[in-house]
Order: sequence, then C-alpha cells, then structure tokens
Amino acid sequence: MKQRSIEDSFYKIGILLLFIALGFVITGRSVRLTPCLFHLLTGYYCPGCGGTRSVAALAQGKLLLSVYYHPLVPYGAAVYLAFMVTQTIGRVLHKPKIGMKFRLFYVWVALFILFLNFAVKNALHYFYGFAM
Repeated sequence: MKQRSIEDSFYKIGILLLFIALGFVITGRSVRLTPCLFHLLTGYYCPGCGGTRSVAALAQGKLLLSVYYHPLVPYGAAVYLAFMVTQTIGRVLHKPKIGMKFRLFYVWVALFILFLNFAVKNALHYFYGFAM
C-alpha cells in the first residue's frame, strides 16, 4: 500500500475547495457574514478584517484592490494556483517530482503577511484615523 504524502492530502482539499467555489459561482449564491466582533468591540481591525472584501475583489479581477483589503488573500490564491497547477501536471504526466511541494516557509510567509497587515492597519488607524 502506497503511503500518502501531505501533498496528496492538500491536493484533495484543493479539489474540494475548487468544487465548492464553482458551486457558489454557478448558483450565484453568496455567503452572508456577521460583522467582526473584535472590530465592533475595540474599534480596531482583527487580523482577518478585510478578508471577505479581498476575496470579492479578487473574484472580480481587481488584484490591487484585493491586496489593499487583505494581502494574505492574493498570496494564498497564488500559492493555491501554483500548487494545484504543478501537482495536476505532475499527476497527469506521472512525474511526482514536477509538482510543488509543501514547505513550512510558505506558512511563515503567510503568518508574516497576516501580522504585518494587522499591525499596519491598526497603526494607521491609531495614529492617523485611517478607516477601511
């Protein structure tokens, strides 16, 4: 029995996410979310604030606006696309070395982007009254 790699698991999750996203696109449904409790209570932005708007902007092809709202979303989308495309090519050609591999570095970059976004938005809000 072949042992599965972490890439196999991520690939299956990626396919599932693709079908879920396509389901929303085909049916025209949207997700209604509650306001951010952290922002309502403190007046400051949580680490995820702007994520939904960023996804919507990216879905409309507005990359710079997506980066403005939350830079982690376009980064995640780029890593997802690179992973899924290279893994699919590697699987179709039966050459697993072609596919992108999981590296902890990608996670650290994502955490850095998350923290930097959180710190910059709240610093701008605190010192300059910046509001998104």
